[in-house]
Amino acid sequence: MMADTSFRGGGRLDGFAGLVAALRDQGEPLPGLDHAEAFGAAFDRFGDARVVLLGEATHGTSEFYRARAAITRRLIEHHGFTVVAVEADWPDGARIDDYVRHRAPRPWRGPAFSRFPTWMWRNEDVAALVHWLHRHNETRAEAERVSFHGLDLYSLGESIHAVLAYLDHVDPDAGASARRRYARLTPWQDDPARYGRAVAGQGQDSCEDAVVAQLRDLLVHRLRYLHRDGEAWFDAVQNARIVRAAELYYRIMYRGATESWNLRDRHMFGTIQALLAHRGDAAKAVIWAHNSHVGNAAATAMGWEGQFNIGELCRMAHGDEAVLIGFGTDRGTVAAASDWDGDMEVKTVRPARFDSYEHAFARAGHPTSLTDWRDSRAALRAHLRGPLRERAIGVIYRPETELASHYFEASLAEQFDAWVWFEETRAVMPLGHAPAHGAPETWPFGL
Repeated sequence: MMADTSFRGGGRLDGFAGLVAALRDQGEPLPGLDHAEAFGAAFDRFGDARVVLLGEATHGTSEFYRARAAITRRLIEHHGFTVVAVEADWPDGARIDDYVRHRAPRPWRGPAFSRFPTWMWRNEDVAALVHWLHRHNETRAEAERVSFHGLDLYSLGESIHAVLAYLDHVDPDAGASARRRYARLTPWQDDPARYGRAVAGQGQDSCEDAVVAQLRDLLVHRLRYLHRDGEAWFDAVQNARIVRAAELYYRIMYRGATESWNLRDRHMFGTIQALLAHRGDAAKAVIWAHNSHVGNAAATAMGWEGQFNIGELCRMAHGDEAVLIGFGTDRGTVAAASDWDGDMEVKTVRPARFDSYEHAFARAGHPTSLTDWRDSRAALRAHLRGPLRERAIGVIYRPETELASHYFEASLAEQFDAWVWFEETRAVMPLGHAPAHGAPETWPFGL
């Protein structure tokens, strides 16, 4: 998560009272999340989109997960959405996909969602949606089942394993060739940051040519592999793309945040596009990711510093058929760590700063609301053009340095199409080590 301490406009809050009044007038109160169907129905207006991107202001707030689940269920049941893709690793998402689409589970190296931060996806709210998807797909033909996928690129070791397992099964000679190509990268697979340091600072030769050649081979021989099992081939190709992207990501991450951020979001956007193409012309996708990935980066300090993101690329590719929805809160609790790889803590979220969009939404007085500024709401968009500060809490939360660590500047009107507001929120509840009650052996969160 980036930190930006500048405040374009010198800290002026001209028109803040007008913004609060506009949010009070235009904000639409939402039913409580205990009434999930009614909550989701408020989002029918977005059902004609091809891609709906649902954000979150933290990686550890229960209301954000529950709200996105209610919206996702509505879009699936009433508007024909067929793909759910989230800011998680592809192999972990594939384990859920096997379960929700009633497919035979694939072989894995280790437990799902075991990489920090485990609570981000291994929590009660995600588990409830996964159970629902499993039941929803149960009576549907295989081609009509909703799929679940991860978009991220951190799974170097698991993705290498997946490519080798696939080729060993369908083409042992190609598997042996892949094993030779990946051989120099394999020793680093469980600590790829060390590989990046070795290449960037210690003169270690990169494995770029080998991983590119392996991806090319899978694509060149696609006709030979597709007739056996198109889903398995697609999964293997995506894992080979991850190996390619991860190898590059860990080499360039030491050169600067902008280059590595852009590579990661380009990869996630490319995965969305590949999923839509794979599922066919009628495919429609719901995307779950942090606000910093979902909102149009060009309208934020991120974009002003050269970064782009999924939301910006989806808006460029899909135009009005991409809907970008941000989520925010004023105060409450959040599941987060104090340092990378640290233990999860339930932390108190401070009330939003006086010079932030969140403070304006809190002043507007709606405990829970949807504010939609598309179409003819030019006056509301003008009030939201800002710029003002916006808060972003990732897996790390440091309230003692909140301004420097968690606020950046943005023009909300251009960053999103709509905003979901919860005045007070609470931390997600991580899953324990035991499987869910009554869960089958294919349950993806089992350890």
